[in-house]
Order: sequence, then structure tokens, then C-alpha cells
Amino acid sequence: QVQLVESGGGLVHPGGSLTLSCAASGVILSSASQMDWYRRAPGRDVTFVARLARNLGPYYANSVKGRFTVTADNAKNTLYLQMNGLLPEAKALYLCKVDQGGTDYWGKGTQVTVSS
Repeated sequence: QVQLVESGGGLVHPGGSLTLSCAASGVILSSASQMDWYRRAPGRDVTFVARLARNLGPYYANSVKGRFTVTADNAKNTLYLQMNGLLPEAKALYLCKVDQGGTDYWGKGTQVTVSS
């Protein structure tokens, strides 16, 4: 059974930083086609944030490019999202998604709040 568990969210001031983690079990991240971060802001649809695709470089939404970094630690089977320069509009539930063999697996998310 595939499980993705996000953590690392919390309350941060504008301009601050957070690192989110997505710990995977039942799936080997190094064999996944792609691993994504999405977010769902209050009252809005889920939107794409960042992607790490096998054999390709990372890819980011324009709104976070230059401030967010997506990485993976294969030894820990964990996906990360380093977020710097957080803006109030970054407040959202952050979810990770893994595509393996054409099947998407989602975590339940970790909440990020950016407020002074």
C-alpha cells in the first residue's frame, strides 16, 4: 500500500522559510516517473508548485521560481520542498503527488500559513 506523508508545515512570517517533507512508503521514489508538489489555497483549486521528473531537471511554477527548490533523498525515500521568501499568498495546504507506472498517489498535505 502506497503512503505519502507530508510534514514540515507551520506558521511563518512573510519572507521566512520552511522545508516540507514527503515521506514515501510502498513506492520507491527513485523509480517514480515524476514527483510533484501542489498546493490548495483557501477557497481555490489545487495548483501546481514544483516537479522532479526522472532524468529531467526540476520544474517550477512561475510564481515560485527562484525561491522554491524541490529535491529528493533516495536513501530516505523522501521528497522535499525548500521554500524561501514566503509570501502571504503562499498560505495553503501543500500536497505531494507521485506518479508511478501511470498511477498518481497523493498525500493528505501539510498546512503552511504565512502571516505577520
